[in-house]
Formats: sequence, structure tokens, C-alpha cells
Amino acid sequence: MKATGIVRRIDDLGRVVVPKEIRRTLRIREGDPLEIFTDREGEIILKKYSPIGELGQFAKQYADSLAQTTGNIVGITDKDQFIAVSGTTKKDLLGKGISRELEDLINERESIIASNEDKNYVSITNDDDNEFLYQVICPIISEGDAIGSVIILTKDAKVKFSEMEVKLASTAASFLGRQMEQ
Repeated sequence: MKATGIVRRIDDLGRVVVPKEIRRTLRIREGDPLEIFTDREGEIILKKYSPIGELGQFAKQYADSLAQTTGNIVGITDKDQFIAVSGTTKKDLLGKGISRELEDLINERESIIASNEDKNYVSITNDDDNEFLYQVICPIISEGDAIGSVIILTKDAKVKFSEMEVKLASTAASFLGRQMEQ
């Protein structure tokens, strides 16, 4: 654990204010759910809650199947990071934070198909250098809330994405959204 040097008091209603700098760094906004953990030493740990994170193993299996079927890279994100990745860049993306652009696209509930030369191409991570030649991104909607995305990517210049990849990503996003509702 990393000490911040910030001390806060509990108010008469049992509330503690999480400092603005920490909220900004961790992308915690008003209304965001937090999980509360305790350990044996009496420490309280707050963690940003990811509803789609509960589907971790299931999302990984779905990503594996989709990647195997398409031969492309498949990623599944929540609104903060990649929770499942299958394909050649698995180690590079798994657990990595998503870009602000991708987060905005998810919040806007917009699906896209783009090449890295298109103006609607979205950097998927903060250090994305447009290494992927094509991308399809579809938001995952559960109970009316945008909670993540399904992304299909390729680095192969011989592959050009079409409506088929959009339909596959859309189907995966819809299916994962319905799984969250159960």
C-alpha cells in the first residue's frame, strides 16, 4: 500500500471524504460504487467496484472463443481497464487502463468500426500508438447502464474489418450485458 500523507476525520454520519486528487487519479466520480474490504490488521480498503469484473472468468472464455473464431485480438473492458483479453497482445493489454477517449465512447453508447487512419479511430489505452490497423468497439449495456465494451482488433494488414466483426462484437456485448442482469 502507498501512503498519501493525507488524514481525514470521520464526520458525525460516519462519512469520510476521499480527497479530490485521489478521486481524479483513480477516476472515481460522484455516484461511483466502491467495494469495502477489511484485513486482519484493521485496515479498511476501498476499491472501485466493477460490475463486469464479476464476469471475469466467463468474459475470458467468451474472449477466447471469439478470438479463436475470428483469428483477431479480442478485449473486454469495464469502464476503467481491460478485464479479459485473448490473442497475441494479451500480456500488453490485460489489466491495463483504458483511454479517456474509449471511456467517452462507452458512455456515449456508440459502436465504431475504424482503421488507424480514420478520424473516428479511438486510442484504447493512454499509450496506444495506433499499432492496431483496424478496430471494432461495441459498448456493453446492462439494465440501461453502459458498463464496458467488447473490442476486436487486428495488426494484420491483410485483414479488413466488415459488418461481420461489428455484428460479432455487438452480439458479445449484448450477451455479456444480459449476463450481468441475471
